[in-house]
Formats: sequence, structure tokens, C-alpha cells
Amino acid sequence: MPAHEIEALICLIASLDREGLARYFETYQANFPVDFTPEFIATQPLDRLRHIFLAICLQSKRLPDAPMAIAA
Repeated sequence: MPAHEIEALICLIASLDREGLARYFETYQANFPVDFTPEFIATQPLDRLRHIFLAICLQSKRLPDAPMAIAA
């Protein structure tokens, strides 16, 4: 993954709140099994969730889809 893509990925993940990260955890198609319960996501510090999601994306070598809109 080129450096500019990694930088964009870090900026995207840093801008996400817990709800946004939860949506990505539910929908991101990693090339390995990822299965976190809603309870795990709700109880982990936000920075830890961001680090975990960044690691998943880097390991999968794939950017997540564009930021998801939050349903009103």
C-alpha cells in the first residue's frame, strides 16, 4: 500500500467515532475472519478500536469503502 494511501487511511480512521467504526467492523471485507461482538466494540477504548481497524486494513492491504453516512 503506497504511503499516501496509508496516510489517507489513518486520517479516515482518526475521524471516525465509535458508531462509525462499529459500522466498518460489521461491513469490512478482510481477507481473514474478523468477528467482534457489539459488546467488545462498546467496551473497548476508542483509540484501541482505531488501532485494531487500522491493523486489519493494513494486513488486508485494502482500503475500506468511502465513509458511511450515519442514518438519521
